Amino acid sequence: MIELVRTNDAVLISFVESLMRDAGIACFVADQNMSVLDGSIGILPRRVMVDAEKADAARRFLKDAGIENEIRRQ
Repeated sequence: MIELVRTNDAVLISFVESLMRDAGIACFVADQNMSVLDGSIGILPRRVMVDAEKADAARRFLKDAGIENEIRRQ
């Protein structure tokens, strides 16, 4: 799996998950339980991970949705 997006914006994470679900691309949100360590104040970013084979398609969907600036570069 590769990292597609890294952010501490819960709304953005939810939006990316929704886009991936609608596109039929499986994704995994890593570090979502890290809020236990930061006291639920959201300072530790979460990562949206996708299969390497689907990464290009996932990036295209994010670009089409207008959030290409959130895409993690290799």
